[in-house]
Amino acid sequence: MFTTLRMTLPLVAMLAAFSPLAAKASVNVGPVSGSWIPGTFHQIDSTMPETFAAAPSAIDRLVHLSQIEMPALSPATTTQLPAPSIVTPLKKLFCVEYARARSGLAVFGDAKYWWARAKNLYTRMARPAEEAVMVFSGTKRLKHGHVAVVTHIVSSREIRVDQANWQNKGEIDLATPVLDVSAKNDWSRVRVWDMRSNGFGAHVYAISGFITKGLVKQARAD
Repeated sequence: MFTTLRMTLPLVAMLAAFSPLAAKASVNVGPVSGSWIPGTFHQIDSTMPETFAAAPSAIDRLVHLSQIEMPALSPATTTQLPAPSIVTPLKKLFCVEYARARSGLAVFGDAKYWWARAKNLYTRMARPAEEAVMVFSGTKRLKHGHVAVVTHIVSSREIRVDQANWQNKGEIDLATPVLDVSAKNDWSRVRVWDMRSNGFGAHVYAISGFITKGLVKQARAD
Protein backbone atom coordinates (compact mmCIF):
# COMPACT_ATOMS: atom_id res chain seq x y z
CA MET A 1 0.00 0.00 0.00
CA PHE A 2 2.78 2.45 0.93
CA THR A 3 4.68 1.57 -2.24
CA THR A 4 1.61 2.38 -4.35
CA LEU A 5 1.13 5.69 -2.56
CA ARG A 6 4.77 6.71 -3.14
CA MET A 7 4.34 5.98 -6.88
CA THR A 8 1.01 7.82 -7.15
CA LEU A 9 2.02 11.11 -5.52
CA PRO A 10 4.79 11.98 -8.05
CA LEU A 11 2.38 11.19 -10.89
CA VAL A 12 -0.27 13.55 -9.46
CA ALA A 13 2.36 16.26 -9.02
CA MET A 14 3.52 15.86 -12.62
CA LEU A 15 -0.01 16.14 -13.98
CA ALA A 16 -0.65 19.23 -11.91
CA ALA A 17 2.52 20.84 -13.24
CA PHE A 18 1.44 20.32 -16.84
CA SER A 19 -2.20 21.42 -16.40
CA PRO A 20 -1.50 25.16 -17.08
CA LEU A 21 0.13 24.22 -20.38
CA ALA A 22 -2.90 22.20 -21.38
CA ALA A 23 -5.17 25.14 -20.62
CA LYS A 24 -3.22 27.29 -23.10
CA ALA A 25 -3.26 24.75 -25.93
CA SER A 26 -4.73 25.87 -29.24
CA VAL A 27 -7.97 24.45 -30.57
CA ASN A 28 -7.49 22.22 -33.59
CA VAL A 29 -10.50 22.27 -35.88
CA GLY A 30 -10.55 18.89 -37.58
CA PRO A 31 -12.70 17.45 -40.35
CA VAL A 32 -16.43 18.02 -40.13
CA SER A 33 -18.75 15.43 -41.59
CA GLY A 34 -22.38 14.52 -41.35
CA SER A 35 -23.40 18.13 -40.75
CA TRP A 36 -26.78 19.27 -41.96
CA ILE A 37 -28.04 22.75 -42.72
CA PRO A 38 -31.78 23.02 -41.97
CA GLY A 39 -34.01 23.81 -44.92
CA THR A 40 -33.25 22.98 -48.52
CA PHE A 41 -29.51 22.34 -48.33
CA HIS A 42 -27.96 18.90 -48.61
CA GLN A 43 -25.37 17.30 -46.40
CA ILE A 44 -22.11 19.21 -46.16
CA ASP A 45 -18.95 17.44 -47.27
CA SER A 46 -16.23 19.53 -45.70
CA THR A 47 -12.74 19.56 -44.33
CA MET A 48 -11.35 22.30 -42.13
CA PRO A 49 -7.54 22.01 -42.03
CA GLU A 50 -7.07 25.32 -40.28
CA THR A 51 -5.90 25.34 -36.69
CA PHE A 52 -7.46 28.20 -34.79
CA ALA A 53 -6.03 29.28 -31.46
CA ALA A 54 -8.61 29.52 -28.72
CA ALA A 55 -10.24 32.95 -29.01
CA PRO A 56 -8.74 35.42 -26.53
CA SER A 57 -11.06 37.34 -24.29
CA ALA A 58 -13.31 39.33 -26.59
CA ILE A 59 -13.88 41.91 -23.90
CA ASP A 60 -10.12 42.46 -23.55
CA ARG A 61 -9.91 43.11 -27.29
CA LEU A 62 -12.90 45.41 -27.12
CA VAL A 63 -11.22 47.52 -24.46
CA HIS A 64 -8.02 47.60 -26.53
CA LEU A 65 -9.77 48.53 -29.78
CA SER A 66 -12.33 51.04 -28.60
CA GLN A 67 -11.31 51.95 -25.04
CA ILE A 68 -14.69 50.92 -23.66
CA GLU A 69 -14.36 49.61 -20.14
CA MET A 70 -16.15 46.32 -19.71
CA PRO A 71 -16.05 43.55 -17.08
CA ALA A 72 -14.05 40.44 -17.87
CA LEU A 73 -15.86 37.33 -19.08
CA SER A 74 -16.24 34.39 -16.80
CA PRO A 75 -13.71 31.63 -17.70
CA ALA A 76 -16.51 29.08 -17.31
CA THR A 77 -18.50 30.91 -20.00
CA THR A 78 -15.71 31.16 -22.56
CA THR A 79 -14.69 27.51 -22.25
CA GLN A 80 -18.23 26.38 -23.10
CA LEU A 81 -18.32 28.26 -26.40
CA PRO A 82 -17.31 26.58 -29.66
CA ALA A 83 -14.20 27.87 -31.41
CA PRO A 84 -14.69 29.87 -34.63
CA SER A 85 -14.49 27.57 -37.65
CA ILE A 86 -15.05 27.45 -41.40
CA VAL A 87 -17.09 24.95 -43.41
CA THR A 88 -16.89 24.66 -47.19
CA PRO A 89 -20.25 23.50 -48.59
CA LEU A 90 -20.68 21.64 -51.86
CA LYS A 91 -22.50 24.69 -53.21
CA LYS A 92 -21.34 28.23 -52.58
CA LEU A 93 -23.87 30.04 -50.44
CA PHE A 94 -25.02 33.62 -50.15
CA CYS A 95 -25.67 35.01 -46.70
CA VAL A 96 -29.39 35.48 -47.36
CA GLU A 97 -30.13 31.91 -48.43
CA TYR A 98 -28.20 30.49 -45.50
CA ALA A 99 -29.90 32.82 -42.98
CA ARG A 100 -33.31 32.07 -44.46
CA ALA A 101 -32.76 28.30 -44.21
CA ARG A 102 -31.40 28.50 -40.66
CA SER A 103 -34.02 30.89 -39.29
CA GLY A 104 -37.11 30.00 -41.29
CA LEU A 105 -37.78 33.69 -42.00
CA ALA A 106 -39.62 34.21 -45.28
CA VAL A 107 -37.74 37.37 -46.19
CA PHE A 108 -36.23 37.77 -49.65
CA GLY A 109 -33.99 40.11 -51.59
CA ASP A 110 -30.64 41.63 -50.70
CA ALA A 111 -29.72 41.54 -47.03
CA LYS A 112 -29.90 45.34 -46.75
CA TYR A 113 -33.67 45.16 -47.43
CA TRP A 114 -34.46 42.54 -44.77
CA TRP A 115 -34.99 45.01 -41.95
CA ALA A 116 -37.64 47.00 -43.82
CA ARG A 117 -39.31 43.94 -45.35
CA ALA A 118 -39.66 42.22 -41.98
CA LYS A 119 -41.86 45.03 -40.66
CA ASN A 120 -45.37 43.83 -39.76
CA LEU A 121 -44.26 40.24 -40.44
CA TYR A 122 -41.79 39.44 -37.70
CA THR A 123 -40.55 40.87 -34.43
CA ARG A 124 -37.81 43.44 -34.95
CA MET A 125 -35.51 44.19 -32.04
CA ALA A 126 -32.62 46.53 -31.31
CA ARG A 127 -30.78 43.95 -29.19
CA PRO A 128 -29.74 40.40 -30.11
CA ALA A 129 -31.55 37.21 -29.17
CA GLU A 130 -30.54 33.63 -29.87
CA GLU A 131 -31.77 32.36 -33.25
CA ALA A 132 -32.56 35.93 -34.37
CA VAL A 133 -31.17 37.21 -37.67
CA MET A 134 -28.71 40.09 -37.37
CA VAL A 135 -29.11 42.58 -40.22
CA PHE A 136 -26.07 44.57 -41.36
CA SER A 137 -26.94 47.84 -43.05
CA GLY A 138 -25.99 48.46 -46.67
CA THR A 139 -22.85 50.61 -46.94
CA LYS A 140 -20.08 51.29 -49.45
CA ARG A 141 -18.20 48.35 -47.95
CA LEU A 142 -21.29 46.11 -47.78
CA LYS A 143 -23.19 47.14 -50.90
CA HIS A 144 -25.80 44.40 -50.49
CA GLY A 145 -25.76 44.38 -46.69
CA HIS A 146 -25.31 41.14 -44.76
CA VAL A 147 -27.30 38.83 -42.48
CA ALA A 148 -26.13 36.37 -39.83
CA VAL A 149 -27.87 34.06 -37.35
CA VAL A 150 -27.23 34.64 -33.64
CA THR A 151 -26.29 31.39 -31.89
CA HIS A 152 -25.00 32.47 -28.44
CA ILE A 153 -25.44 35.49 -26.19
CA VAL A 154 -22.12 35.80 -24.37
CA SER A 155 -22.64 39.15 -22.67
CA SER A 156 -24.31 42.52 -23.22
CA ARG A 157 -21.47 43.35 -25.60
CA GLU A 158 -20.67 40.02 -27.24
CA ILE A 159 -22.45 37.35 -29.28
CA ARG A 160 -21.63 34.45 -31.58
CA VAL A 161 -23.15 34.11 -35.05
CA ASP A 162 -23.27 31.58 -37.87
CA GLN A 163 -23.12 33.14 -41.31
CA ALA A 164 -22.37 32.45 -44.96
CA ASN A 165 -20.22 34.26 -47.50
CA TRP A 166 -18.72 36.72 -45.01
CA GLN A 167 -15.37 36.25 -46.75
CA ASN A 168 -17.01 36.34 -50.21
CA LYS A 169 -16.04 32.73 -50.89
CA GLY A 170 -19.44 31.12 -50.39
CA GLU A 171 -18.19 29.52 -47.18
CA ILE A 172 -19.99 29.07 -43.86
CA ASP A 173 -18.40 30.69 -40.82
CA LEU A 174 -19.51 29.09 -37.56
CA ALA A 175 -19.39 30.54 -34.03
CA THR A 176 -18.08 33.88 -35.29
CA PRO A 177 -17.58 36.35 -32.40
CA VAL A 178 -19.22 39.77 -32.83
CA LEU A 179 -18.72 42.73 -30.49
CA ASP A 180 -20.94 45.71 -29.91
CA VAL A 181 -18.69 48.79 -29.98
CA SER A 182 -21.43 51.43 -29.92
CA ALA A 183 -21.02 54.16 -27.31
CA LYS A 184 -24.45 53.45 -25.78
CA ASN A 185 -24.36 49.64 -26.01
CA ASP A 186 -27.30 49.74 -28.43
CA TRP A 187 -25.84 47.28 -30.98
CA SER A 188 -25.82 49.86 -33.75
CA ARG A 189 -22.10 49.38 -34.47
CA VAL A 190 -20.10 46.15 -34.30
CA ARG A 191 -16.76 44.54 -35.03
CA VAL A 192 -16.57 41.02 -36.44
CA TRP A 193 -14.00 38.29 -35.81
CA ASP A 194 -11.53 37.86 -38.66
CA MET A 195 -10.63 34.22 -39.29
CA ARG A 196 -7.44 35.04 -41.19
CA SER A 197 -5.83 37.19 -38.51
CA ASN A 198 -7.42 35.30 -35.60
CA GLY A 199 -8.64 38.55 -34.09
CA PHE A 200 -11.33 41.18 -34.41
CA GLY A 201 -11.28 43.15 -37.63
CA ALA A 202 -10.58 46.87 -37.49
CA HIS A 203 -13.64 47.83 -39.53
CA VAL A 204 -16.83 48.90 -37.75
CA TYR A 205 -20.14 47.83 -39.33
CA ALA A 206 -23.53 49.51 -38.97
CA ILE A 207 -26.39 47.27 -37.80
CA SER A 208 -30.07 47.82 -38.63
CA GLY A 209 -31.31 45.44 -35.94
CA PHE A 210 -32.37 41.84 -35.23
CA ILE A 211 -35.32 39.92 -36.66
CA THR A 212 -36.90 36.97 -34.90
CA LYS A 213 -39.64 34.55 -35.83
CA GLY A 214 -40.71 34.19 -32.23
CA LEU A 215 -43.68 36.54 -32.53
CA VAL A 216 -45.13 36.40 -36.03
CA LYS A 217 -48.06 38.62 -36.93
CA GLN A 218 -50.92 36.24 -37.75
CA ALA A 219 -54.54 36.54 -38.81
CA ARG A 220 -57.06 35.90 -36.04
CA ALA A 221 -59.09 32.73 -36.13
CA ASP A 222 -62.81 33.07 -36.82
